[in-house]
Amino acid sequence: MDTDNKILFFGDTHGGFDHCADIVRQIRPQAIVFLGDIQTPYPFHEQLADIINLTEVWWIHGNHDTDTEQQYDNLFLSELKHRNLSGRVCEVAGVRIAGLGGVFRGKIWDPAKSGWNFYSPEEFIARGGFRAGWRNGVNLRHRSTIFPSEYEALLKENADVLVTHEAPSCNRFGFQVLDHLARHLGVHTHFHGHHHDNYDYSAHYVRMGFCTYSVGYRGVTALDGRIILPGEMDGLHENRVARIMHGS
Repeated sequence: MDTDNKILFFGDTHGGFDHCADIVRQIRPQAIVFLGDIQTPYPFHEQLADIINLTEVWWIHGNHDTDTEQQYDNLFLSELKHRNLSGRVCEVAGVRIAGLGGVFRGKIWDPAKSGWNFYSPEEFIARGGFRAGWRNGVNLRHRSTIFPSEYEALLKENADVLVTHEAPSCNRFGFQVLDHLARHLGVHTHFHGHHHDNYDYSAHYVRMGFCTYSVGYRGVTALDGRIILPGEMDGLHENRVARIMHGS
């Protein structure tokens, strides 16, 4: 096996898993990492039953993984719940990977503005009243919200690779705080999902201090950044922007 293929990163699946088994059987990676918006229609371990004994499965959540209680339970309460990388660093196929699932939401924390409204889930519950809670924690929607407390806890760690659902600053909708996190962790590579497209960020690598790759909608990317399977929507966003700029 090519060592650069030992870990594969899977972009937003949004409930579509037809490509997963073929890729794993063909390449036989030691581990795979899902980058959020998984939206598994069945318990995650059942959804991946064909490959769960062929590779290690790891994941972070995206904003849509808390759209319904069923989708939340299928992922967070599955037999793969212990493979959630969000908020911690784990050794995966010999690589230290840090994870930060979910998205920034202004009600909690908008990193583009100064300060935050709620530092932690506990503070949100204490100040948010009855409607802020669900199952002895924050409400369902904010189970996929990034709180400053989780972010700051990761700043104390070190890792080789960072995976997030949100994008860093090289994306027009990205966040500088993720650049800051990656540098504090000391990672050499970062992968993200969320934006359903593949972008060439290489012009930003020197400024940022690490390589970063966007993995497209149902796309797959290797540890060294090579595209194993293009995303189904790769290029659509950039082409749409180009048509707008040229007035077509």
